[in-house]
Amino acid sequence: MVITEIFKSIQGESTYAGLPCVFVRLTGCNLRCHWCDTAYAFHGGRQMSLDEVLACVRGYGGKLVEITGGEPLLQPEIIPLTETLIEEGYRVLVETSGERFVGNLPESVVKIVDVKCPASGEGGKFCRENLQVLDGKDQLKFVILDREDYTYAKDFLEEHRKRLRVEEVILSPVFGRLPARQLTEWILADELRVRLGFQLHKFIWDPGTRGV
Repeated sequence: MVITEIFKSIQGESTYAGLPCVFVRLTGCNLRCHWCDTAYAFHGGRQMSLDEVLACVRGYGGKLVEITGGEPLLQPEIIPLTETLIEEGYRVLVETSGERFVGNLPESVVKIVDVKCPASGEGGKFCRENLQVLDGKDQLKFVILDREDYTYAKDFLEEHRKRLRVEEVILSPVFGRLPARQLTEWILADELRVRLGFQLHKFIWDPGTRGV
């Protein structure tokens, strides 16, 4: 598989935020979100075997691993990678754009699935079949730039309310673009049953820092 970087840091997003985590960032993405902060993972990277990736992950210690990108589901090797990590006792998170079907991943993988909003430039790309396979441990995430994005997220949740089995829905403001207070006020005014999310690593390190 083609890997951009493997590193250990603090989990910055989702309900696992704040926990030490080993990240495996795969190279390549088929989307081009306007606010993307990992465009360096679109190209390049280095070829690594499954054994090489596993050895690197083991070397960092800990038992929480996130597979991310780019878009990790573009590479079929992610399946044996997640299977082996689970067999070795790791809690495995996979963060994906939501445009790819996640149902081929092992059931015990925690799927953190984006729903792209209009301001991303990739709105409407969500694979709706994912709603049939996500369960209570999985998470939906909306990255919000403006009121239109917020309304899109709210309408999506209302449309699919009876089909949603995830227990955690996260709304996260685009860092440095939408004030967290504004998003908070919208959520409270509409009494949405969602979690406000932040990218913690961008408060700890400079937002442009790689490998954190």
